[in-house]
Amino acid sequence: MNVSQAVDQRISVRAFKPDPVSGAVVREILEVAARAPSGGNLQPWRVHALAGEPLARLKAAAMQKMAAGGEEPEYDVYPPNLWDPFRTRRFVCGEDLYATLGIAREDKAARLRQLAKNVEFFGAPVGLFFTLDRKLGPPQWADLGMFMQTVMLLAVERGLDTCAQEFWARLPQTVAGFIDLPRDHMLFSGMALGHRDETAPINTLRTRREPLEAFAELRGF
Repeated sequence: MNVSQAVDQRISVRAFKPDPVSGAVVREILEVAARAPSGGNLQPWRVHALAGEPLARLKAAAMQKMAAGGEEPEYDVYPPNLWDPFRTRRFVCGEDLYATLGIAREDKAARLRQLAKNVEFFGAPVGLFFTLDRKLGPPQWADLGMFMQTVMLLAVERGLDTCAQEFWARLPQTVAGFIDLPRDHMLFSGMALGHRDETAPINTLRTRREPLEAFAELRGF
């Protein structure tokens, strides 16, 4: 498999099979992903990988916290009063996702139940948390994003799938307490890792992409 194929095959999988992923494979993915670029070679990322009983305990604690009303989010995943074209893109993505499940727009309860599946890592056997020092700035957030993308592509190369989950920024205190995250570090994102359930309708979603002309200008070619 080449890089272009991995990029094309990567999707956000939201239904996984329970088949386990070995610690050796997780270690290999993270070790290779460490070649991702970062400004000044700061390598700002820290990763916490959970499976088995530790993952089950974390999920139980997170479910309990969500049922109690949640926590103060670590950050706003989207800017308030999102504007176009971003607002429309997000809306269309949501409508396309719920359409795979036959969930109507007005069925708020069903939509919330689907959102809550984030707490279960969508059934994935491995949950990853990506954190970094709070004193670092937006450039290092971008570096961490590149590291995460590298992890996702390496997973595809190994026959695995992922779903990046900024959802976990909603439960920063619960996660921090569970993984013993130092106070001077922040939770940036979670990620589900495992084997895609090919029979799940939600995994048929291929989110739309704008044509090149909508986001790029090429001059002097």
